[in-house]
This record gives sequence, structure tokens and C-alpha cells, in this order.
Amino acid sequence: MSTAVCATRGTGRRSHLALARRGEDVAAAYLRGKGLTVLCRNWRCREGELDLVATDGSVLVVCEVKTRSGPGFGAPAEAVTPEKIARIRRLTTRWLTEFRVAWCPIRFDVIAIEHRPGVRPRIRHIVGAF
Repeated sequence: MSTAVCATRGTGRRSHLALARRGEDVAAAYLRGKGLTVLCRNWRCREGELDLVATDGSVLVVCEVKTRSGPGFGAPAEAVTPEKIARIRRLTTRWLTEFRVAWCPIRFDVIAIEHRPGVRPRIRHIVGAF
């Protein structure tokens, strides 16, 4: 593999991660603006990552954030596949165990963000998405 290819891949990966981070920042601020309390961002374990964990009153809200800079890869929410949903549910169980959270109602939301350069982000909050 040539150095140029590696550099290009790294740059693309960095810009993708930067876009994802901006989207998560927007989503966290949006949730706070709606009165939710963000408990955790980017919680990781060996099986994956939960983007945002928050509370809405007594309800635990696990929020998957999908951000796109344009329509080239489809609508952001379309990236939340059945496989992704199953993984998020498994990760939520691990999160509950790690933080020793007793039973509580849980809601799974998706925040889909279109964040084109130079344009204010458009947010679509799908409450109880799955």
C-alpha cells in the first residue's frame, strides 16, 4: 500500500470523526435544551460504543447520533440498521450493569443531523425510535 493511499484514508477518517464529534456536540446541546440531563457521552466497551446516555425525568434515554454532511450516503437515520439496533440494546445492558443501575424505563432515540458546511445543522429527533 502506498503512503499516499494511507494518508488519504487517514485524512478521510479524521474528517469523518470530526463530523461525528460535531454531530454529537449538537445532539448533546439539543437534548440539554429539551430539558434532558446527559449522563454519558461516547461510552465504550469492547463490544462497541453508546453515543449519548441521558435522563428524561425517570426515563433513561439511549441516543444514537447519526450525522451526514450531505445526501451522498443517504439520510442519517437510514444508517441505524437492525444489526445496529441489536448492538445498541446489548451495549445498554452492559452500561446498566457497569453503572449498577437498577431497573428503570428505557427509551431508545435517534438523532439524525444534516450538517452541511456553512449551513446551520438540521436536527431530526426520533423519540422511541426502536
